[in-house]
Amino acid sequence: MILTFFNLGTAEIIILVVVILLLFGGKKIPELMKGIGKGIRGFREGMNEINDEIKGSVKENNDKN
Repeated sequence: MILTFFNLGTAEIIILVVVILLLFGGKKIPELMKGIGKGIRGFREGMNEINDEIKGSVKENNDKN
């Protein structure tokens, strides 16, 4: 989906992967992906907490009326 937005072809993707491997090395990439995964997980948990708070306040307002 994102790749189609930037209109990237197979050759461009391969070049990007090679550049990333050269910059970070094979050992750093799993650590980088692990950090990104933790960040995304934390973001989702925060969003779920906000949704729960909103649903709880709506339920409280409905119970009062």
